[in-house]
Amino acid sequence: MGVSMETAEVWIDRWERQQQHYAVAREERFTVIADIVEHVTTDRPRPRPLLLDLGCGPGSMAARLAVRLPTAEIVAVDMDPLLLELGRTHHANAARFVDAVVGEAGWTDALGLDRPLDAVVSTTALHYLSERTLLRTYRSLFTLLRPGGALVNGDHFALDDRRCSDLTAVVGSRRAERSRTRDHEDWRSWWAAAAEDPELADLFAQREKRRAASGNHEGNDNDLPLACHVELLRAAGFAHITPVWQYGDSHVLVALKD
Repeated sequence: MGVSMETAEVWIDRWERQQQHYAVAREERFTVIADIVEHVTTDRPRPRPLLLDLGCGPGSMAARLAVRLPTAEIVAVDMDPLLLELGRTHHANAARFVDAVVGEAGWTDALGLDRPLDAVVSTTALHYLSERTLLRTYRSLFTLLRPGGALVNGDHFALDDRRCSDLTAVVGSRRAERSRTRDHEDWRSWWAAAAEDPELADLFAQREKRRAASGNHEGNDNDLPLACHVELLRAAGFAHITPVWQYGDSHVLVALKD
């Protein structure tokens, strides 16, 4: 059920280009996340940091972290068999890709971790989790992290104040509009095209079957505002929580474990 290197390269290149238009200031956000991870892993006594990428997709964040921190061991987890296979093929040396549903009972056992994590990262993935599942996930990650470790989440967050939230959304959408080309490929068109590739047919069928069974569909956002994420992180045990970067409604939120 694998894919060729040539096919993986084509689809990941198209993924990167459509995500660049879809996620506001995506590359800058990746850089900020890597800055934080590098900071919390600098001068650690052990030479090989252990990092976890949640909802990794085809490995975009993991690949960038591997370049920034070449000695790190990176575990990348996702439930999408198609994206995971693209990542395993194209970014084979960047991370160990794990098939698991983040937040489900026992999902952390599938990670195969042999020591505490130094950092956990996620980009535009945790908004698919319900509030209850998100709290459970934050608690699991708090347990897995070493003292001084960080959870770094880059995502689009609304604000409690509706009028302010509308403003941040406008700023982000206007930037996204300016970056789009006339023939740009968006999320839906990427998936529609991928579904037509015969080499991806088995993986796509497996993906659709899994999504139908789990009820996890694009568009099922939890819509939790930034302040709610902060409250959930505090309830999970994190004492130091702050946004470190923002463009429009796109944020990087960091939680540190004492």
